[in-house]
Amino acid sequence: MNVDHGRLGRLRAGQGVIENHVIDEFVAGRMSRRDFLRRGAVVGISVPVLGAVLSACGSSSSPTPSTSSSSGAASGANATIKVGIIVPAAAINPITIADQGGIDMLGQAGEYLVFSDEHLTLQPQLATSWKPNAAADVWTFKIRQGVKFHDGSPLTADDVVYSFKLQSDPKTGGNALSAFGGVLSPAGVKKVDDFTVAFHLDAANGNFPYLTSSDNYNMIIIPNGYDPAKWQSSFIGTGAFVMKTYTPKVGATFARNEQYWGPKALPAATEFTFYDSQTPQVLALTGGTLDVLGQFSVSGGEQLLAPGAPYNIVELKSSAHRELSMRCDKAPFTDPRVRRAIALTLDRPAIIAALFKGHAALGNDSPFAPVFPSANTSIAQRAKNIAEAKSLLAAAGHSSGFTTQLIGNNTLEIPQYGQIVAQAAKSIGVTINTKFEFSTQYYGKATFGNSDWLDATMSLVDYGHRSVPNVFLTAPLQTSNAKAGTGTWNAAHFNNAQYNALSKQYIAAVDLTSQRSIAGQIETLLLDQTPIIFGYFYNYLAASAKNVTGIYPTAIGHIFLTKVKKT
Repeated sequence: MNVDHGRLGRLRAGQGVIENHVIDEFVAGRMSRRDFLRRGAVVGISVPVLGAVLSACGSSSSPTPSTSSSSGAASGANATIKVGIIVPAAAINPITIADQGGIDMLGQAGEYLVFSDEHLTLQPQLATSWKPNAAADVWTFKIRQGVKFHDGSPLTADDVVYSFKLQSDPKTGGNALSAFGGVLSPAGVKKVDDFTVAFHLDAANGNFPYLTSSDNYNMIIIPNGYDPAKWQSSFIGTGAFVMKTYTPKVGATFARNEQYWGPKALPAATEFTFYDSQTPQVLALTGGTLDVLGQFSVSGGEQLLAPGAPYNIVELKSSAHRELSMRCDKAPFTDPRVRRAIALTLDRPAIIAALFKGHAALGNDSPFAPVFPSANTSIAQRAKNIAEAKSLLAAAGHSSGFTTQLIGNNTLEIPQYGQIVAQAAKSIGVTINTKFEFSTQYYGKATFGNSDWLDATMSLVDYGHRSVPNVFLTAPLQTSNAKAGTGTWNAAHFNNAQYNALSKQYIAAVDLTSQRSIAGQIETLLLDQTPIIFGYFYNYLAASAKNVTGIYPTAIGHIFLTKVKKT
């Protein structure tokens, strides 16, 4: 690397301790160009400075450009775009949404402080910039000026403070607590001035901007004092589309927001139809009823991926996965040897071939997907080993096997995966009776004691993509504590003090070297304990008709349509 140290020194002068540490990591060769751009964006280094650092270090390439929509009456614009998505499981309430269909609806009208793009890189949205202090326990965000809600009221820091106080309050029982538990409390959200907000965190967090982004999908900004329980009646937000109609279980329509603060959406309108399952969505797209399919799985969507098929496919590598939780507080899964035995029955490469035709990556029973730069790839991959599985069961006192039940969500490939798990368990004498429920029944109230997802002895659930593993490390694996807002999705009822400490250390780390080291310790611990089987991380797939271009999904499940053209 040919470094212009004089120029680099001048660039450093305007940066803080953490920003300069990221630059040091890149200059020292411990961080790739892509990781530097991604990490630099997290700690608030501006796009011009990122580009200048690359140039000073001998790279002529520019950073990833913003994902904002193009303006103008481009050819094929002003159409009505028809979209198919899975039916939202419950009312569209920014506090309580936890399902795929609900995420899609929030993202049509609402916006986030920060946008996490398809490359896992952060882009400014309602925040124009952000900076940490030297300890990474205070993050200060500048709020975009000139933005208006759909009712014409201006966006200010008061709206941001209200939204974050609401979402970080354990009393609301909101799903954003899966990210904010142990990280942010309402008292830590402080208005600095009309367009500046400071977040004083409960503990240092090197990835906090991701928790303010579209990754934390509940975190759309709503007006100060607005009752989120009424949001379904208005869909009030700052986004590029305005809700015209919403009919639960049926669909929704949106019109272009002509007063939008940024480039206007190309479509004049969008129409969403809700479906209970994938098959009718695929048939609607192939039959010409739909223009866009928000998400589909390889299993059941094979014709869309066939060579020469007349569809535009968007495929994104992701951390999206299925979590097979085993109740650590219920026999026989109180013994980690039993849990490891079940994991050792699975032929993961064969599962990926059967369910995804290769459009997925192997999981190693931890949340560290290969897409994460911090994943520690030195940890050996778990593989099928029936002899070891039988030995573990015998040592745990279950040489004759046992019978249990698995309850899963009836969506995409999950039922097929559940059947594969049950079939594999038979090889060691274990009988797993399976039951698959539609989202409304399966999630229930999404709280302990009120949800098959969180209460079943074995639970198989879908987890959407995140750009950093923080939520995967906290919500399903940290010890559940309603007051602290941790372990909110701990379906395994896992309680391990060493894990709690390591996950907190990882979250506080601000550099990739430290994150990878701690990740290795977490991966090793989870292979030993195996409260959850992470069998694979699948690529996100969305589709459109051949004459429809410009769809922009994110791997977490949003489908953005501002750039869509239809010819």
